Amino acid sequence: MELSYMELREQICDVCHKMWQLGWVAANDGNVSAKLADGTFLTTPTGISKSFITPEKLVHIDKDCNILEALDGYRPSSEVKMHLRCYEEREDVGAVLHAHPPVATGFAVANIALDEYSMIETVLTLGSIPVTPYGTPSTYEVPNAIAPYLGEHDAVLLQNHGALTVGADVLTAYYRMETLELFAKITMNAHLLGGAQELSKENIDRLISMRQNYGVTGRHPGYKKYPRNEE
Repeated sequence: MELSYMELREQICDVCHKMWQLGWVAANDGNVSAKLADGTFLTTPTGISKSFITPEKLVHIDKDCNILEALDGYRPSSEVKMHLRCYEEREDVGAVLHAHPPVATGFAVANIALDEYSMIETVLTLGSIPVTPYGTPSTYEVPNAIAPYLGEHDAVLLQNHGALTVGADVLTAYYRMETLELFAKITMNAHLLGGAQELSKENIDRLISMRQNYGVTGRHPGYKKYPRNEE
């Protein structure tokens, strides 16, 4: 069921609060946006903790980042260029979420892709998760860095920065961030125990082929490994 304009505002705020409660963001970190039926967008404002976000504080913008509706003094997230690039590259994307979940961000800071095919649920839903090249926040470097990966991936790590997920709606993007962070935790624990046991190529292909049966939407890279990015 399609959400009303106000319901969508409330859902974005609910996700923001969950991000803060889970420790994925601190201070003014992170941002969430959603695409409306008319091709405009709702986005979190810059300079505000996600724990303090309320529906009326969200900013309504067009595709050129012109403000259509906002409280006095409120401006779009400084990372809105990254969000708009996701919508531009993918017509199926209806929401974008950026956060700094600690373990996944640890992999981004270490420049290590989460591309082990060891966890059944992650193989099925996301596949490998690359680290995109470094880009200076709030500039077009970040959108340009992530663009080549959006065609195959619904979740990426941003080098030295954090994580980004996309989805057809806000909850789907949020769930993908949950899956990403849990997989990062499991991967780190597996390595502390001596290393992950990866699935066979046959079982990986079988899981990927079952996505439709499970109602899994979005993009999947198939079996794909990533070298560490070089400076």
